Amino acid sequence: MSTSVPGLNAPLRACALATRLAVAAVAAAGAPAAFAQAGEDPIVITASRLEERLSQTLADVSLVDRAAIERSGASSVADLLARLPGIEISRNGGPGGSTSVYIRGGETRHTAVYVDGVRVDSQSTGGAAWEQIALDRIERVEVLRGPAAAVYGSDAVGGVVQVFTRRGQGALRASGGLGWGSRGSRLADAGLSGSDGRLDYALSAGWSDSNGFDARDGQNPDTDGWRRGSLQARVGWQLAPEHRVEASMTDSHLNARYDGSSTRDDRSHHELRTAALSWRGQWNEQALSSARLSESRSLYETEPSIYQTRTRLRDLTMQHEQQLRPGQRVSLTLERREDRLDNLASATAVRLQDERSQDGVALGWRGEFGVHSLQAHARHDDDSEFGGKGTGSLAWGWRFAPAWRLTASAATSFRAPTLYQRFSDYGVPNLVPESGRNLEIGLRRSAGEHEIGLVAWRNKVEDLIVFGAAGACVSARGCYENVGQASYEGLTLSGRTRVGAVALRASADFHDPRNEATDKLIARRARRLATLGADTVLAGWRLGAEVQAAGERWDDAANTRRLGGYGLVNLSAETTLGKGLTLQARLDNAGDKDYALARSYNVAGRSALVVLRWAV
Repeated sequence: MSTSVPGLNAPLRACALATRLAVAAVAAAGAPAAFAQAGEDPIVITASRLEERLSQTLADVSLVDRAAIERSGASSVADLLARLPGIEISRNGGPGGSTSVYIRGGETRHTAVYVDGVRVDSQSTGGAAWEQIALDRIERVEVLRGPAAAVYGSDAVGGVVQVFTRRGQGALRASGGLGWGSRGSRLADAGLSGSDGRLDYALSAGWSDSNGFDARDGQNPDTDGWRRGSLQARVGWQLAPEHRVEASMTDSHLNARYDGSSTRDDRSHHELRTAALSWRGQWNEQALSSARLSESRSLYETEPSIYQTRTRLRDLTMQHEQQLRPGQRVSLTLERREDRLDNLASATAVRLQDERSQDGVALGWRGEFGVHSLQAHARHDDDSEFGGKGTGSLAWGWRFAPAWRLTASAATSFRAPTLYQRFSDYGVPNLVPESGRNLEIGLRRSAGEHEIGLVAWRNKVEDLIVFGAAGACVSARGCYENVGQASYEGLTLSGRTRVGAVALRASADFHDPRNEATDKLIARRARRLATLGADTVLAGWRLGAEVQAAGERWDDAANTRRLGGYGLVNLSAETTLGKGLTLQARLDNAGDKDYALARSYNVAGRSALVVLRWAV
């Protein structure tokens, strides 16, 4: 990789060079480190909705556990994801501002999002409202890069993100944390969890607030603070050795100031509630069944200008997995999803209420044939508005050497227009679903603590929905429309290794997200992304440093308003003060870099956070 790529600023060039050196170190590394988590091969479920070892999945999957979440110091799920390969974010101002997550350069609505297995989405503009998802007490996050509509149905055009809260294990355990940071930031959280063998439980609550910063240039010159509260509960009962039922719920509230005008004190209110009841039964060594009934409710409203949108999603999923013979298994999934939108805007004083449903049936198969692995999925969804839609995927893996694996896959996907995109004043009733076709190939070497990976993909999306010119709808400001085709293609290089007592991780992304109808780059997407992180233990402290960098982007579809590239340096430290007592400190944007994720919107400058955590 050249360090003189046009359009990259100095920090990004430095990060690109560091990434190159780190990945080279991965290939050359040999000796295991003293404190690495050698031999770990966690179970993930996101790639196929079935349990499988991370090393065996044929998809491009990342796992972030609780320890990594706490060390990251991230204030939101979106900020946490931005540290992973192939992902970038944009945000209109502070934590309460509209937030988008782009996996492989795709639209934020092209990522299917789940919280404890509950689907989270908006029938307004589409996609999860990332600012609504609280990071408190999340146990782990799984990220799938690449389409998975043949597994999950509509929406999984670019990827899937699954968030899991804590599950009770072992004896009664109490834990919590208190934190203080820049701009009057404070946080507190507490939880109880445990299990007696048959009953397990995990209850937690979190609260945080901040004075914030001025969210937008040229608007009301004040600080735009925010306050968040969250609750989580998860209770499971082992009915029999092989049968379990579980109930879970989450509740998150966010109140934030934002700059929508030059004089008013604008405020937004967010709510996200999820609830689920599930059962899982192991009939014998070859047969496993499960069922889940879930609901999510998402609310966004503003004042003093009145805007309110509510989305309710209900989902019933039944799944059966059967082992045919050693190394081969099939799965059958039946799913019904019901979406409802209630939208009110003061500008038009018109209330939009509508609903729709999708019924899906999916088949999956996985086979192991020595050094070769094959996986196939097929799904048919019957939409109450658009009729039938079929999707499929096929993946192959070849372990051609003990530490090396080659993978290749092809998949199709779709995303139905939201109810708002069709029936609001900006809507066009004859919009059609977006349809994707993806090809990708990957190469990975994994030997204990040392790993290097290369993934290349090309995702073509036809009938992409964008906000275009007026004329086809009621509004004179513009209308939603289908454009011919968009292409999302790129390459991700990632690696991790250890040099002496220092653990290194790095990634570099090269993207070309383009609207082929105009031959313009899609707004707010960088063509170059890079990260580099290092961790070590010194004198009882765990010390970490990371660099996040992005190339220049365009803020508009016409590619006339440029957003400059940037490079950020983040530092962290952690030490044990006593039994069950830990001190964590974080300094983000240590160089106080002035940059923008969206034109005219500000971001936090240098930010510090100190957290005291305890567990008994």
